[in-house]
Amino acid sequence: MSKIKVIPCSGVGKVLGLLARESVLKVTQEQLPNDTETLCLAHVVTGDDEVVKKIVGARCITMDGCPKYCAKKSVEAAGGEVEYSYKVPDFIKPHRGEDHGTGTYLTEDGWKFVDELAEIMVKTANEMQEEVI
Repeated sequence: MSKIKVIPCSGVGKVLGLLARESVLKVTQEQLPNDTETLCLAHVVTGDDEVVKKIVGARCITMDGCPKYCAKKSVEAAGGEVEYSYKVPDFIKPHRGEDHGTGTYLTEDGWKFVDELAEIMVKTANEMQEEVI
């Protein structure tokens, strides 16, 4: 069975983009490395042959940093099947007033929020795996 692709936005220089990227890395590298993998959004957008081959028809989760849905739209345009699409602002309301950091580093609150976002994607990926069985 192929791994679920979990793709974050690029959002370079923005804290919401960094939160998206770090939460996806936590899922794919620490929590579910045998069931998930991430791909570089820039390679998806530019049509890198190796990346596109991995994404076409693949079951995907995207985590965007803003309502522009760059990750979701790019993965769909490359032929990925986005089964779940999330954006960081949808989960930030309970965290108003917290300082999550900047586009280049996260604070303690930022890392706690990353853990929360990662748990959402872990739950989703586990549910997706159960659907296949």
